[in-house]
Amino acid sequence: MSRSMQTAPALILSPLQPLPPVSRLVVALAQKVLIWDLRRHGRRSLNRLDAHMLRDIGLTVEAARVESAKPFWRA
Repeated sequence: MSRSMQTAPALILSPLQPLPPVSRLVVALAQKVLIWDLRRHGRRSLNRLDAHMLRDIGLTVEAARVESAKPFWRA
């Protein structure tokens, strides 16, 4: 997986004025959904790689199978 797939994008907010509590919850939920989508996409992509490509990135077929079988909500 590329480095961008391993880390979730950070939401940059101005530290000058904190968000109201409801807005913080909405932002946190949106970030969680984004993380889940990145995991789902990355695991599907990993599942499509053949053995040669997996060796190139340093993974075994078994390790890739285990990782791609995880549900999107599990890290």
